[in-house]
Amino acid sequence: MQNGPQAQWLPNGETAFQRMLAAIDAAKVSVRLETYIFAAGVPGDLFRAVLAGVASRGVRVEVLVDGFGSRPLPADYWKPVRAAGGDVRVFNPLSLDRIAIRDHRKLLLIDDRIAFIGGFNIAPEYVGDGVTRGWCDFGIELHGEFAAKLGASFEVLFAHHDYRFPRLGRWRPTRQRRALQKRLRELVLPTGPGLGRNVFHRRLLHDLGRARDVEIVSAYFVPGYRLRRALRLVVRRGGTVRLLLAGRSDVPLVQRAGRAFYGALLRAGVTVEEYQPQVLHAKLAIVDDAVFVGSSNLDARSLSINYEVMVRLEDRKLAAEGRALIAAARQHARPVRWRRRGGFWQRLRERWARFLLTRVDIWLARRQLRRLV
Repeated sequence: MQNGPQAQWLPNGETAFQRMLAAIDAAKVSVRLETYIFAAGVPGDLFRAVLAGVASRGVRVEVLVDGFGSRPLPADYWKPVRAAGGDVRVFNPLSLDRIAIRDHRKLLLIDDRIAFIGGFNIAPEYVGDGVTRGWCDFGIELHGEFAAKLGASFEVLFAHHDYRFPRLGRWRPTRQRRALQKRLRELVLPTGPGLGRNVFHRRLLHDLGRARDVEIVSAYFVPGYRLRRALRLVVRRGGTVRLLLAGRSDVPLVQRAGRAFYGALLRAGVTVEEYQPQVLHAKLAIVDDAVFVGSSNLDARSLSINYEVMVRLEDRKLAAEGRALIAAARQHARPVRWRRRGGFWQRLRERWARFLLTRVDIWLARRQLRRLV
């Protein structure tokens, strides 16, 4: 990573929250926090207290939470932050005619010079080491110009939190859309409705087209045809592909749909393992020396519906550290062996789950989008 950002892995929620809280408390100019789920309790209440504290001393505080993911919060939950001068907004407040469109991003920006990005929501289930307690998740802390570049995508969603963005950007090359699409060259990869083709998916497929050594950790793995084909071709060229997927999932329907693809992948030579001790929630891909990390899963919802953000960092040392992180997690995984799993009824349930997630969910979201443009 020549002249790139300084990067440090966040191996679990315990470490991530400690470093995030310390960075917020040390902020001098601005704090921008964006998350799908923000829950009351630990660590949410501590985040709220620290955000209110820095806002009270004049730091610009902006918080964006998703209207569906963070719906259990009491109406007055953010009163201390707002009273201290912070600006808290809800993305796409709940409405049945647009409920399918969500902000699934997880991002913390400090003074436009420090960025935290990964799969961590601000909720109690992420507290722990991912093995003995707390969900297994990964993230990364970046220092340098990446924070400002990520800030450009935050500004667009923050400004259009009431979800009028598709009217402005779906069909016309507005300033906001051009600003986000430009990030492809910078390898900050924001995706979502109104932003054109999924730049993360496109870049991942491009890298897989020449890859020799691929490791993917995905909480929700329901890959489309092009991704499945790209993974098989890596093995056919003599490369290796290792998938670490969820043995325990908070969304069993997605897990069931993903297992429908295991047979073909295993027969092609792809290694598949399922993480056992805790729920796996990580989103990480290492393709040779390129690291993709952020909020996007490898399923139809993340790749076609949600607003997501990923970064791509090309650095041999960072990739090696990431592989070590995955290797440690794989010590707690169980290899999947191919067999005709569970008989006719189980296979039927898997195919039905796949149909619901890759057809019905997409159809509903696109139908709602057409009504909004």
